[in-house]
Amino acid sequence: MDHGARHPRVARRVDAMISRRAIAWCALALATAASTFVPGAFAQAQSYPTRPVRLVVALAAGGPTDIVMRIVAAKMSEQLGQQIVVDNRAAAGGSVAGEIVANAPADGYTLFAGANGTIAIAPSLFRKLPFSISRDFTPIALLGNSPFAVMVHPGVPAASVKELLALAKTKPGAINFGSSGQGGTGHLATELLILMTGVRMTHVPYKGAGPALIGLVSKEIELMISGLASGLPYIKQKQIRAIAVTSPKRVPQLPDVPPVADTVAGYEAGSWYAILARAGTPRPIVERLNREAATALNSPDVNAKLVSSGVDPDPLTPEQLGAKIRAETDRWAKVVKAAGLKTQ
Repeated sequence: MDHGARHPRVARRVDAMISRRAIAWCALALATAASTFVPGAFAQAQSYPTRPVRLVVALAAGGPTDIVMRIVAAKMSEQLGQQIVVDNRAAAGGSVAGEIVANAPADGYTLFAGANGTIAIAPSLFRKLPFSISRDFTPIALLGNSPFAVMVHPGVPAASVKELLALAKTKPGAINFGSSGQGGTGHLATELLILMTGVRMTHVPYKGAGPALIGLVSKEIELMISGLASGLPYIKQKQIRAIAVTSPKRVPQLPDVPPVADTVAGYEAGSWYAILARAGTPRPIVERLNREAATALNSPDVNAKLVSSGVDPDPLTPEQLGAKIRAETDRWAKVVKAAGLKTQ
């Protein structure tokens, strides 16, 4: 008998065992593939967008966030071959805009647009928001950063941050600083300066940056930290004086004005603008929108328009934007708490 040959029964059993194992491995592979594949998601992403995209802006028309979004949306519409429709839904903490997008289908056709005030600060100020940025949204693209200017009335005897802080220390609480409103980015930027230096100043909230700047020109207030876009006309007319900028480096709009950080190490503030989508939006759509936003920001015409508006274009990946949102949320939560601001 040939010991190398298998008995027919043994051979059949071995072949059957191999067949069962092969079938099992195939079944496992199919199950694994099925668990990571969302039916229609890939095809949907490949053809996206097939209809207009709604960009829900959490702030009023005509403001800095709206201006930035409309500049970028117009370019992205050209690139995508579908119109991006800007829909302004202003309300406290971006509650209306956020709720609309949080309840929309996760298909990339309804997007959320806001600034750091609505994305990273509002969660600390408004406890009853009908949505959660971290739970209900996924980052798409950062569009840019807008530094603030530290502005004083020409009659204030302080030509630098160092002199301003010295004046504030000799007269605790005597310097009145204005803002666009309680809990606004300009208000918190000033509270951050107070927190980091230990000086005392008195807050005077206005209903918007425009009225606050008029208050500074008329010397109702002595100090204001606000956006470059709104302050530059008054600075150029020498109705107010810029003594510092809140970015880490000097800005082209005010090349002779130093950063606050030159005097107060580590200080940085300003606005930034971003687009988010509903959580669960297919990854290929997220990546497509991110690429198109970056392409728009890098185009010469969009770049020039944003820079002239006081915005520094800064495309980031979705992961980088997510990290920025988490870091900024934590940072401003500490300022809100330290300033004792009331939440709603």
